[in-house]
Amino acid sequence: MRSRAATPQETTAPRTATARRTGVPLILLALASAVACWLVFARWLPSDGERYRAYRAAEPCSSAAPSRVDTDCLSTWHLTVEKTVNRTAGKESVHDATLTYGDSWRGTVHLDGSGPLLERLGPGDRVTATAWHGEIMVLAEDGVRQDTLETPRDELQMNAAVGVLAGLLAAQCLVFGAVRLVGPLDHEPLTWEPYGRRLLFSMIGVSFAVGLPAVWTGVPWWTVPLAAVPLAVCAALWFRPRPRR
Repeated sequence: MRSRAATPQETTAPRTATARRTGVPLILLALASAVACWLVFARWLPSDGERYRAYRAAEPCSSAAPSRVDTDCLSTWHLTVEKTVNRTAGKESVHDATLTYGDSWRGTVHLDGSGPLLERLGPGDRVTATAWHGEIMVLAEDGVRQDTLETPRDELQMNAAVGVLAGLLAAQCLVFGAVRLVGPLDHEPLTWEPYGRRLLFSMIGVSFAVGLPAVWTGVPWWTVPLAAVPLAVCAALWFRPRPRR
């Protein structure tokens, strides 16, 4: 007995269902990425910018005693080093200093790297700490200063780079997902291999290739999307599959 040949509808039905099952998560991922992009530009970036400007404009406080009070002024604390941890092992980096103020206060601060101050500190050394909003921002000894990880920095360019990447990812996922829902049997060349993979890695590369030099050179953060988005579009056109002859 001959087996019955599959009809075109029976052949294409599984492919249609698979494509649509892939399209729905892509649309959801696009929505999540769009929300992340909005949060970066509407909340995170303005918040970091305002915090940096407030820190730079802060004036010295009248009291020098350590306090956890949330104040806008800069406190100067004279502390004693109890111990330091200055270790880099593989991907783990620990640059900490445990400080005390007599018998009334003890805390650990995380510094930005090993130098120039942490590497020369030892138990019993006296340091001058600059605190803001109850957090130590800077340690100093004999004119040598070092920031802690709490110090606000003017690095909004990287915030913008993350936001741009989230927006580009939202656009890619939206297009790839919509094509699978609208035309599940005809979504070439919008497939993961090779176009989708190349497009994703090019967007990541463009975002950080623009963001990092922007931080180093100090250009305004809004130049990051102005440069990264056109470059990403050019990369998308460059990597698009060419028709076979």
